Amino acid sequence: MPAARHPDPASLFVPVSATNAATNATTNATTTSTSPTTSAIGLAKGLTNYGDTGFSLFLRKAFIKGAGYTDAALDKPVIAITNTASAYNPCHGNMPQLLEAVKRGVLFAGGLPMDFPTISIHESFAQPTSMLTRNLMAMDTEEMIAAQPMDSVVLIGGCDKTVPAQLMGAASAGIPAIQLITGAMLTGSHRGERVGACTDCRRYWGRFRAGEIDAAEIAAVNNQLVASVGTCSVMGTASTMACIAEALGMTVPGGASPPAVSADRMRVAEQTGTLAVQLARQRLTIDKVLTAKAFENAMRVLLAIGGSTNGIIHLTAIAGRMGFEVDLAALDRMGRETPVLLDLKPSGQHYMTDFHDAGGMATLLRALKPLLHLDAMTVTGRSLGEEMADHPAPFAQRVVRTLSDPIYPQGGIAVLRGNLAPTGAIIKQSAADAGLMEHEGRAVVFENGQDMAERIDSDDLDISADDIIVLKNIGPKGAPGMPEAGYIPIPLKLARAGVKDIVRISDGRMSGTAAGTIVLHVSPEAAVGGPLAWVQNGDRIRLSVAGRRLDLQVSDEELARRRAASPVVEPSAPRGYRKLYLQSVLQAGEGVDFDFLRPPVMRGKVPGAGF
Repeated sequence: MPAARHPDPASLFVPVSATNAATNATTNATTTSTSPTTSAIGLAKGLTNYGDTGFSLFLRKAFIKGAGYTDAALDKPVIAITNTASAYNPCHGNMPQLLEAVKRGVLFAGGLPMDFPTISIHESFAQPTSMLTRNLMAMDTEEMIAAQPMDSVVLIGGCDKTVPAQLMGAASAGIPAIQLITGAMLTGSHRGERVGACTDCRRYWGRFRAGEIDAAEIAAVNNQLVASVGTCSVMGTASTMACIAEALGMTVPGGASPPAVSADRMRVAEQTGTLAVQLARQRLTIDKVLTAKAFENAMRVLLAIGGSTNGIIHLTAIAGRMGFEVDLAALDRMGRETPVLLDLKPSGQHYMTDFHDAGGMATLLRALKPLLHLDAMTVTGRSLGEEMADHPAPFAQRVVRTLSDPIYPQGGIAVLRGNLAPTGAIIKQSAADAGLMEHEGRAVVFENGQDMAERIDSDDLDISADDIIVLKNIGPKGAPGMPEAGYIPIPLKLARAGVKDIVRISDGRMSGTAAGTIVLHVSPEAAVGGPLAWVQNGDRIRLSVAGRRLDLQVSDEELARRRAASPVVEPSAPRGYRKLYLQSVLQAGEGVDFDFLRPPVMRGKVPGAGF
């Protein structure tokens, strides 16, 4: 078990019941424990250091009483709630209602709810990419949990990077924690067709680029793609992380799928507040939930839902905070026996509202039951198996398939290796073109995102549908921030000719809402001198998803000559957070976390023995 996040200077103090309101403040400020096993709770936790701990608590209670609290209120367990509302984050547009529902649940259970703000990140409103500030949000979450008195914390997040950031921060802080998902948006309708962000965003934009629809129609569909507040309505990164959070045991059972603007979501929020008080009283710290078995269950779910490739990076980062390294080779072996069961876009046809109507995670977990660790602990204080025993009875539906009738025979994500990706690369095979997954072609190289933007639509671009696009320098350090530019658009001349897919390779990421034969997370990245840096136009590249290989058909001697002729200079920055980021960020296989935020000694690997 990792060491506690911070020594608690209030560990000698315990609250006294409010039997005498007139003297309670002084009593609480000066009572010490005679038992070394008793630790502070509520407002006596984590006292500000004035050199006099009694005065510290006396002063804290004086100020909080200025907000109108009574002694009776201040004697209760403090349940903190992260408030990630932001005008820049419509995925969290239901935050005011969620906060009120959580507070109601906390009060019903006898706790004192205290919300506090943290950074909030939205994928479409953060430049150059939301991934650049995920670690900053994780640090903000961790430090605010450590700095403020709380007995447990409710983490409210939804948009892509917020849930992993919160779980990373809470994992390092080490206190009891529970995740509340904001929920997916509703779907819209365009000319009688059901549409939703963001797979349909990309599909319609591709049609517009190809000249298949005009400016009036693309403007009309733009009004329908996001029908309400909430996260993307397909199995993108936000939905993936919602399912992963529940698979980890970090949410109320059934907490992944209710839509953002639904009574079901509000009830989950209320239950979350109630459960947060129970967590505090039982002192069920997060390390008892985020175990090796929990991470293996989450990996099963990631593979079975056809989840976002970003899910691997985020799950790796969360596991890293708990001292576990993700074994990509073992994950790939797990994927060979874990088929895709969830028929959601982009791997299937349905939306998150359909998943919820089909029973949500209860239905999926029931289908996966033979492959899960049923003894993994959850935030309810019961095992996953015990919770599954209370799931509602199954009913007929076609959104979640069975192990014997999957929508794809293997896990959605495959791990590749080869001389172009010595430490790994991935492909979302469930959303790729089967005809391109065994392919050799000529490299058409873009040196960086700017180079691609300037030339991809040029009529002079020398490219055919059989070629392989290579985009360099969009990895963790190269961009920086590893943007979702790995979803390289089909070059305009090919799109107009009717080409719908082409093999694309980069050291970056792509949105979980995207589809195509796209190799991502090539590691080491080009910006730190990985082999991708030395690929040239005209080189032959061989992709074999069946063989799990990605190889550059260039000799080692020629690659060495290219390295010597053009040595890589790693990116740097003169100041600020970007300087810290570039000095400290790890590669994709380590979760793109900061090196100083992981434990000094790792505990083991997941998946573990047997995979």
